Amino acid sequence: MSVRDIYLSFFMFTVNLHPDDPQYTEVVVRHMKELQNIGYTGFDMPVFPDGAGDPRADVLRYEKLREALDAAGLEDVGLTTNVATTPACNPTSLIPEEREAALVYLKSRVDITAALRSTIMAGPVLFPYNVFPTHNGQPLWSDALQDWLRPRYQIAQPLFERLGEYAAEKGVQVAIEPVDHWETPAPNMVRDVLDFLADVRSPHIGVCVDSSHVVLGSSGPETYRRDIQDAAGQQRLHYVQVSPPDRGEVADSWIPWRTFLGPVLPVYDGPLLIEVFNAIPAFLNSLRLTRRKFWIPMEDEPVPGVPSAYEVAEDGIKKLRSELTALHTT
Repeated sequence: MSVRDIYLSFFMFTVNLHPDDPQYTEVVVRHMKELQNIGYTGFDMPVFPDGAGDPRADVLRYEKLREALDAAGLEDVGLTTNVATTPACNPTSLIPEEREAALVYLKSRVDITAALRSTIMAGPVLFPYNVFPTHNGQPLWSDALQDWLRPRYQIAQPLFERLGEYAAEKGVQVAIEPVDHWETPAPNMVRDVLDFLADVRSPHIGVCVDSSHVVLGSSGPETYRRDIQDAAGQQRLHYVQVSPPDRGEVADSWIPWRTFLGPVLPVYDGPLLIEVFNAIPAFLNSLRLTRRKFWIPMEDEPVPGVPSAYEVAEDGIKKLRSELTALHTT
């Protein structure tokens, strides 16, 4: 069996890398080195949308972060980026100025991805994450929601065509992540993204598949297999993430390993990302987390009876490797 690159999401530790803060960069470096010893070959890095100033000014900050990682002996560490759109930079907005702001913002995130020497930018980049639409103060669901979504999908397609052309120039694949309906209104399923991309020619815009969202929002295993085949056939299967439905520990979780990975492994040779959302402040409300935080070495005091972030990461990579071996031998 060929060795599969396994990455870990930095959502275990933070949503903001503070690339201008040398002290926090030292923390990032320490985490990476410890996790490399566990077996991780790369990391998914959140690119924080602070909403202040020109987003293009952020590129230099992340270039310096990459330089700091290289200087620390992490030249070969693989990186991908996690990006989300915001209400102010919304590709689906009916207001042209907001759509143009979204294109500027997303291009800057592509530039950051390239500056980090990554080729994959993934996340909820179509609709703003965790923002649910309303009409006359009432939330929209079901048919009303789908009717509300249709013109916004259509108006965003030309923008993503332009983004795909730009991403191709930079050698970056943009992976739109469908997120379950508990967290965001749309897109929720792999097919939603593929339907949106039917009128976007660039294969540099594709889909990110996450086991958590597949379990919580999928139509079922037969549909999932067809969707993976279609995404791969269109060269749009750009990223695959392994995350439990509760976004916590991977080692003992309700991930349907064979159902999820079976269709993916023959058609996808990129890294597999273990994505654990630790109970840090940024996720408490959006994910409605009730479990205790996995205490973070070098940042938190050890908590008796609670695993550390490193222990959760180590158990997770061992579990994923065992499942990959089992799938290969059967």
